[in-house]
Amino acid sequence: MREHHDEGRGLTRRRMLGIGGALGLTAAAGLSVSAALARRPPVTGAQLRSAVPLPPPFRVPLPIPPVLDPVGASGGTDRYEITQREVSAEILPGVRTPLWTYGGTFPGPTIESRRGRPVTVTHRNELPVPTVVHLHGGRTPAASDGYPTDLVLPRGRQERSMHAGHGSGHGMPGMRDPRAVVTELTRDYTFPLDQRPTLLWYHDHRMDFTAPAIWRGLAGLHIVRDDAEDALGLPAGPRELPLMITDRAFAADGGLAYPALDPALRERPGVRDPYLGGVLGDVILVNGAPWPVHEVDAARHRLRILNASNARHYELEAVTDDGRRLDLVQIGADQGLLAAPVTHRLLPTAPAERHDVIIDFSGVPVGGRVRLLNRLGSGRTRDVMAFRVARRAADDSRVPRVLSTDLPAWRRSDAVRVRDLSFRAGRMGGGHGWLIGGLPFDPARSDVTTRLGDVEVWRLVADVHHPVHLHLVGFRVLSRGGRPPLPHDAGLKDTVSLRPGESAEIITRFDGYRGRYLFHCHNAEHEDMGMMANLEIV
Repeated sequence: MREHHDEGRGLTRRRMLGIGGALGLTAAAGLSVSAALARRPPVTGAQLRSAVPLPPPFRVPLPIPPVLDPVGASGGTDRYEITQREVSAEILPGVRTPLWTYGGTFPGPTIESRRGRPVTVTHRNELPVPTVVHLHGGRTPAASDGYPTDLVLPRGRQERSMHAGHGSGHGMPGMRDPRAVVTELTRDYTFPLDQRPTLLWYHDHRMDFTAPAIWRGLAGLHIVRDDAEDALGLPAGPRELPLMITDRAFAADGGLAYPALDPALRERPGVRDPYLGGVLGDVILVNGAPWPVHEVDAARHRLRILNASNARHYELEAVTDDGRRLDLVQIGADQGLLAAPVTHRLLPTAPAERHDVIIDFSGVPVGGRVRLLNRLGSGRTRDVMAFRVARRAADDSRVPRVLSTDLPAWRRSDAVRVRDLSFRAGRMGGGHGWLIGGLPFDPARSDVTTRLGDVEVWRLVADVHHPVHLHLVGFRVLSRGGRPPLPHDAGLKDTVSLRPGESAEIITRFDGYRGRYLFHCHNAEHEDMGMMANLEIV
């Protein structure tokens, strides 16, 4: 396989070391050295330390995000309304934290919809900055996909530049997007939802400021269901648990700490130098609660897991207090059900990945506890949450041997072209950045153009951790490093986790809609500092 290694030319070793430790050395030294030297370190980024006392784990009850009711329906389309606004909420016990929210809660309200039944969501921006909403994993027309310059401005706000530039304050002044569609105060996003049932999520996607906006609370869940999935007999009702896992850090005043160069998130994008690789928090939140605990029946439960962290990777395991590991039986991936279940003891998950998992508590005694742990964490970040078995209960759920039969069967021979794309640190605008194919994001440039209906193979290569996300389409992982995909690569995905020095091949068909879309790294700090590219489907 041919890989490109020349994008970093002109980048001195000393300058790259300024990005921080092994990150700089791996980017400057090349992939073979980086893989041997780094041995796939568990994190890319630097961790913030909270300045307030943190609660003990497994004391706060797990919140379940509220399900949003439609405000109406017409012509077969359900209509929803969400107001983006600032609130003060208690995340840590006894501490008030200012948040930016969808509908006043973090996470935002969950939208539940049916496959093929369109949804229109009217978003109203009452925040002090422009916003953009992207339905991650949605098969969405370009006009509603949440392109980063399609801003919704607060009332009376005039956006002077589109945008001043990328990351670390070393931008490219005057960058403009002649195709941007900007509205004031409100915008309707229409989602046809003609796609497999799955867990999607919606989040802010404003150019240069996605990372701090998500960090402040702009994220919520969207679940697509259909009759075929309903008929499988999977755990449902209170035994189906959405779990949005995030990490955060807290300042002395109770606010969310974040190393933004411009704390107002208005003009100067980027983060301080120690955090250019990504921002990690020292508090693990699940559905907005620190290290929560949830009472469960001694029965199967379905965990709809989303890693909504900016940069933190997790390797999840479920362990009883007497040291037994429980199986994590994966039934679905980013884009819906697998063909058949895959059993894990350890489940890696990168930012933006979703894993649909069954866990069976029937063998745990009443009063027993099961901890969900992060093998990549240390100290307090090793704990995620806990389940306490409260009672015996009947369980008529099942996990069928065949989960779905509609997964695409693309073959290499179907591909009309193969593309090589590198994801690496580099220089841009006189400073640090994260580049795709040696270039930082420019909304006015077309990076990849393909025809509607074409099948392509993409060969991706990384210097450090990069979770690569494609808008509009799902894909299958064909290989990693020339070897077969890993067990957690099963199914139809929209985000693939590249580890340091790793290459992967993916295959997809570009169908659905024509228009301008994106692919990018979903380490949100990398994304804000240039690691995003345009995908034109014609």
